[in-house]
Amino acid sequence: MPKAQKGKGKGKAPEKVVHPYSRKAAYLAREEIRLRKKERNKNDKATRLSSIGEKLLWFQEHLDPEKTAYTRKDACDIVERYLQRFDSELEQIELMNGIKGRQGRLHGAREAVIKQTVEREREQYEGIGFEIPDIINAKNLKTFREWTGDLKKLPNIKLRNVSNKGLDTKTEEDEKHDDAEDDNKNDEDDLDDEDDLDDEQLEDLVVMSD
Repeated sequence: MPKAQKGKGKGKAPEKVVHPYSRKAAYLAREEIRLRKKERNKNDKATRLSSIGEKLLWFQEHLDPEKTAYTRKDACDIVERYLQRFDSELEQIELMNGIKGRQGRLHGAREAVIKQTVEREREQYEGIGFEIPDIINAKNLKTFREWTGDLKKLPNIKLRNVSNKGLDTKTEEDEKHDDAEDDNKNDEDDLDDEDDLDDEQLEDLVVMSD
């Protein structure tokens, strides 16, 4: 029977310890920071993209199945309903906090987030405009109705800003004229609606939506 080999055993040599002040250590530290930042950005983009998808799905679920197109006033009505989507939740929070003898305020953080969100959205709606799916254009509304919720198909969903500014002062004829002009502009800006969104384009879309 052969004798066991003395000395160091065969196999992979142990890795050298990286000196904490060496160039390699500095490189590894930078690389770790870069990877962490990349992963954090990826998660943030996924969260924002999911939020956009949820918003569009809400509008899709609240469309009138009988309408082939919406007027600006119709669009404003559905935006108002969207801005009130948290009303029942806020009422429940208020009821729970109104119980006699309860100390402290429940769900205060959630309540604050909701109110800040709605305040920001209403400022947009009453100012520069709140972005929604383009339900005023019949062609774009049809495309939006057919959307299955696939986030990679988001470029096929045309969006437009809707504001209630000056809505009460415009006649029905003025509104139709404005809507027709917007429709013509949207038709000129149309891209290929059949293209899917690759990962890089998906990231660009999320960045633009911030």
